[in-house]
Amino acid sequence: MNKRILSLFGSALVVAAGIAIMSVARAPHVYASTSITSGDLIRGTSFSAVYYMGADGFRYVFPNDKTYFTWYSNFDTVKFLSDADLAKIQMGGNVTYRPGSKMIKINSDPKTYAVSAGGTLRHVTSEDIAISLFGSTWNKQIDDVPDGFFSNYTVGSEINTASNYSASTEQTQATDINTDKSLKAPQVITIWNTGFSPTTVSVKAGRTVQFVNGDTIKHTATGNDLTWGTGTMEAGGTFTHRFSTAGTYTFFDSYDSGNTGTITVTQ
Repeated sequence: MNKRILSLFGSALVVAAGIAIMSVARAPHVYASTSITSGDLIRGTSFSAVYYMGADGFRYVFPNDKTYFTWYSNFDTVKFLSDADLAKIQMGGNVTYRPGSKMIKINSDPKTYAVSAGGTLRHVTSEDIAISLFGSTWNKQIDDVPDGFFSNYTVGSEINTASNYSASTEQTQATDINTDKSLKAPQVITIWNTGFSPTTVSVKAGRTVQFVNGDTIKHTATGNDLTWGTGTMEAGGTFTHRFSTAGTYTFFDSYDSGNTGTITVTQ
């Protein structure tokens, strides 16, 4: 790791159980959860893993230091939350390598891959192509990725000619992690003592819906088939759910079963 980065920014990155974590020498400023917005880097006060706050309402963890440094050069903008506030933000998954930044190799797979949008791996089929894409030092631009992280990625088409892939274009298009993962703001449904607002929504498959308890008493949003639900939400509480399969999802409030709603999910 670059020692100059460590001394310059007064922070250190270590790896525990494969997770990219940050340690600091002095007591940090702790932000209110209400001040956190899409695109922020966050972590807890006790738990040192660093997360990206997605536009969809979930937090995404950097699985190791190598992944982190393809997106950021330091920890200057990481915001600390109380452990309790961090725990209220649901996990969405792992951050993958920034497209075009490095090539990667899975420990148990001899193939070398370039990374495209959304964690898509594309096999670089020859040394000549690797040189064309990443220069004469291409073999120094390969990171080994543990097998356990392979499920974060999908395998796309092979790169059979240099014209099939442009590292610079891939990086330019991946302006941030929201863009890379195609994360969009959730459809919000607020729960009041008078019912859900709105009572019916339509979203595309893969979109998240965020339920917000805007009332002063407890509420839930519980699927009629009981396969999903928010659980009890205190006043001001939120819960985000991703609807990945097309269909009609009806739900009710367990504290007032007369309050109902419908979510239509389309392809």
